[in-house]
Parts: sequence; C-alpha cells; structure tokens
Amino acid sequence: QVQLVESGGGLVQPGESLRLSCVASGRVFSINDMGWYRQGAGNERELVAVSASDGSPHYADSVKGRFTISRDNAQNTVYLQMNSLKPEDTAVYYCNAKIRRYDATGVYDYWGQGTQVSVSS
Repeated sequence: QVQLVESGGGLVQPGESLRLSCVASGRVFSINDMGWYRQGAGNERELVAVSASDGSPHYADSVKGRFTISRDNAQNTVYLQMNSLKPEDTAVYYCNAKIRRYDATGVYDYWGQGTQVSVSS
C-alpha cells in the first residue's frame, strides 16, 4: 500500500531554517498534487503549500516569501524549505498527496504521520 513518511522537523530559534522532506512509497502509479499542511496547538489544520503535478507552487499568505516547496517526481518526494521561522510557525507539519495507484481507479488522498516543528527562543 501507499504510505507517506515525513522527516526534517526539529526545534529552532526564531529566524532560523528547517527543511522538511516527504517520501511516498508503495504502489504509486503517479502523484498529482503534493503538499504540506500544519496544525498548531489549539488550531485547525491549515494548508501551508502545494505543488501541482507540473511543479507549480502555491502558498498560504502567512508563509509567502519565507517558505519554498519543491518536488522530485523520480523519487516521489516533496520538500519544504522553511526560512525566517517565527514562533507562530510552531506546529505539526503533515505531508499530503493525491495519488493514482496501480491497483485502483481514481485519485486518493494520503497523509503522513507528521513531523514536529518548534520555533522558540
């Protein structure tokens, strides 16, 4: 089956950077949209950034100019480069992908288990 695994989270001070990675594995035929969501304590899960199948990026207003999303289709991997991190960026970051499978018709949503990003001084 398909699974997504995130990595790269950690604890940093304001103004520092982190790079998140997410790898899709299993019976993946192709990946359409692939992106990142986050959920802070007491908050709803929100969209951070999405990379369309052609690689075109879309960002939430709160991270524009600071975060960069990219993907490597050959490796079924999406990245999130996070610069100038702020305390309000503290959250669990979840990878999401819309995937076509070898063994099923249609497009399916998959979620990773999440990786913790903490920004504090």
